[in-house]
Amino acid sequence: MARRPSGDRAGDRRGAITSVSALSPRRLAVRLLGVAALLVVLWHGWVAVCLVWWSYRAPGETAFMDLRLDEMREDDRAPAIDYRWVDYTQISPNLKRALVAAEDAKFLNHNGFDWDGMETALQKNLRRGRVVAGGSTISQQLAKNLFLSDERSIVRKAEEAVITVMLEAILPKRRILELYCNVIEWGDGVFGAEAAARHYFKVSARSLSPSQAARLAAMVPNPRLYDRVRNTPGLEKRTGIILARLPQAVIPK
Repeated sequence: MARRPSGDRAGDRRGAITSVSALSPRRLAVRLLGVAALLVVLWHGWVAVCLVWWSYRAPGETAFMDLRLDEMREDDRAPAIDYRWVDYTQISPNLKRALVAAEDAKFLNHNGFDWDGMETALQKNLRRGRVVAGGSTISQQLAKNLFLSDERSIVRKAEEAVITVMLEAILPKRRILELYCNVIEWGDGVFGAEAAARHYFKVSARSLSPSQAARLAAMVPNPRLYDRVRNTPGLEKRTGIILARLPQAVIPK
């Protein structure tokens, strides 16, 4: 095999060094931003495909379910999720009204965000000096449960906002509420109205009474705590407030 002249090898090395040095920090940053932008577009494209699919199909698992399963494995517990999908008509109107009354009174009238509610929550948090109210709508909570995590960060909130816009654009209000009732967390490994109704009251989701529905809705902000401690003054007070608001809550037909 003929050897290449040493001059040629030196020229190749110089060419490689020149090509690397030609990639300036600015140009490298532009390329990295381009890759990041492509990944963001692909991610949101996948989200859109999922939402279209879930417009007529039940989700198999959600991001929150996967998160809880991972936590169970880390705690050396057998990973188990109680999740039973039921159609909108098989969920008691009492529960649907209770959730709207508790979490999003303007559900039918906004496009994903309750700006007045968010402002009220911010003022309340500032007065208390800590986070005591969120102001998130049902659509925002659904976006988080389906695709994100319970992490509190600006990036997560921004991503939640983007997905909320997509969710409201793709799905009708009735389907949003149907998904919400079926996938939100209601206890340790308990997800959705049917599993929650049977876990706490030994009845089906369609049979929930007004008081039972109000209690389930009152548990939504901290379901795993209330699964362990089911009778607290705060929970009782919140249940009573929701029960009083139940007749005024308007839900999709």
